[in-house]
Amino acid sequence: MSIAYQSDQGIATLTFDRPAKKNAITGEMYEQFVASLRQASGDPAVRAIVIAGAGGTFTAGNDLKDFSNPKFAQVDSPVISFMQGLAAFEKPAIAAVQGLAVGIGVTMLLHCDLVYLADDATLSMPFTSLGLVPEFASTYLLPRIAGRVRASEKLLLGKPFPAHEAVVMGLANAVLPSAEVVPHATKMARAFAALPPGAVRDTKKLLREAQGAAVKDAIFREASHFGPRLAGNEAREAIAAIIEKRAPDFSKFQ
Repeated sequence: MSIAYQSDQGIATLTFDRPAKKNAITGEMYEQFVASLRQASGDPAVRAIVIAGAGGTFTAGNDLKDFSNPKFAQVDSPVISFMQGLAAFEKPAIAAVQGLAVGIGVTMLLHCDLVYLADDATLSMPFTSLGLVPEFASTYLLPRIAGRVRASEKLLLGKPFPAHEAVVMGLANAVLPSAEVVPHATKMARAFAALPPGAVRDTKKLLREAQGAAVKDAIFREASHFGPRLAGNEAREAIAAIIEKRAPDFSKFQ
């Protein structure tokens, strides 16, 4: 299993557990994550979840081998099921981010209720440099959270940015020493566990209900571009350049 699931004292911790590959996410891991969300949702003892990464890294994003499959972003793919599952998850979800958070490792934070970052965390959404478009409703949510020009900078250029900037953008709650991130996220999850669960669920629903349909629409609208681009020449050149450890050449594309 590359998604570790642990439940204790009302808190379920879901951990990307593939440290040798910087927790790069495979299709199978997306399926495991969805199953873990269902388990947490169906367990009345679980009042909140914490999402973390093993080995001091949150996740390097999608596994390149799975990523190169043209079926990766189809509407019935594991990654779309993961997006739908996390976006609709009715209990509080808290992210504890250490080290690298790349691509979907950042866009998933837009769907968590609380986000805590390590002081060594580096975030990036390098979709355009891979010949792709952003995903997980980030083109809808990020401008509303961070403002249009800052969202444009992060999504169009895809340059890495530090944890403190993510807080300024409104993407995260706080920056903490790396060793304190998961314990603090767990502490906040326990605070949820001490509250009336129905009131917490209803409040989360109200916070998200107004934009729920727009988020769902954005996920599928982005996927309608992402899939064809993933199978396109620009993405093939970008991925080949990474595998071959060379600079990509986009000069022949218009």
